[in-house]
Amino acid sequence: MIEIRAARLEDAERILEIYAYYVENTAITFECEVPAIDAFRERMRSIMSRYPYLAAEDGGRVMGYAYAGPLNERSAYNWSCEMSIYVDPDARRCGMGRKLYEAMEEALKKMGIRNLYACIGYPAVEDEYLTKNSAAFHAHLGYRMIGKFRQCGFKFGRWYDMVWMEKVIGDHPARPEPVTGYPGIMKMERGQ
Repeated sequence: MIEIRAARLEDAERILEIYAYYVENTAITFECEVPAIDAFRERMRSIMSRYPYLAAEDGGRVMGYAYAGPLNERSAYNWSCEMSIYVDPDARRCGMGRKLYEAMEEALKKMGIRNLYACIGYPAVEDEYLTKNSAAFHAHLGYRMIGKFRQCGFKFGRWYDMVWMEKVIGDHPARPEPVTGYPGIMKMERGQ
């Protein structure tokens, strides 16, 4: 049974193991070298200080994760964020990705986030390193294509496109409330 929970820094090695597969074997991420564990743990810590970072467990083992991050550091972008998700290759197509994103959306709505964005590697022609499955996954969850950068990523001796997809999850009032940080939301839910 799949359980979605807040990721912990103790999960870093397993989460990096999942991510490393995508770095080494796919063009899903345009990162070309697996980060060192300390650097990866610091990335997690930085994200967790402001945004949700969730893990999906199956049988007590982390099999996927998702996190949100700033779309841009300038303050006018505070109501928008960029989404990322990675699932163990042996756990794809079992609903884990959907559950992670549903939990992310719920947490982000509580924070006051209105727009979600996904930056996705996209092949002109599908190959062994990159298919259009990630874009199809996001479209299935209600994201729509809003832009394409042509041949902007070079990996495995090939040029790949990148697309941006967007999902609106909140209204856009004339005077939006400030966005609440994720750790603050967690404390409020626990009654602290």
